[in-house]
Amino acid sequence: MPPPKTPADTNLDPNTLVQAIAQASLLRGTFTLRSGRTSTYYLDKYRFSTKPAILKQLGELFKVQIGQIEKEVGTIHQLAGAELGGIPLVTAAGLSTGLTTIFVRNAKKDYGTAKQVEGIINKGDTVIFIEDVATTGGQALEAIEVLKSLGAKVPAMITVIDREEGARENIEGAGVKFVALFTKSDLGVEDE
Repeated sequence: MPPPKTPADTNLDPNTLVQAIAQASLLRGTFTLRSGRTSTYYLDKYRFSTKPAILKQLGELFKVQIGQIEKEVGTIHQLAGAELGGIPLVTAAGLSTGLTTIFVRNAKKDYGTAKQVEGIINKGDTVIFIEDVATTGGQALEAIEVLKSLGAKVPAMITVIDREEGARENIEGAGVKFVALFTKSDLGVEDE
């Protein structure tokens, strides 16, 4: 007889998924963000990106969004994510779509192949960038520029959560479509 189902075993709809993400990752207090700004809340991406049930559902949501983007721009060749937080997410998206993935390091490694990008990029490949939490979009833009410097076209970025603090404007200002699966408002966070 199989064990009874727990919430982690069940399929989540987007409303239940966003609640699960908020429950897992939303922390209250005083936190310093990557930008140096302080915030009264923090979205600890590792607290949701390490949960298989959440990752599986995110993979399916990524698949839907990637399909929509593909209708707009044509064939998508690969998906990319930045270390460390983007790696499980882009892997989940790759598993649900069947697309290969590329991992972008924060800096070139100084040993072995000394690459900043793991995976193979062919000149002209259309790559969708997958992000965990977008605040200003700075790290995503850096990674997107690395991909472009290697010959990739990056027409869009999909983030799990938009903190609604300028990422959309900065990403779109760089000519990249910005798609957020959820916003801080969806997670129940009020403006600070």
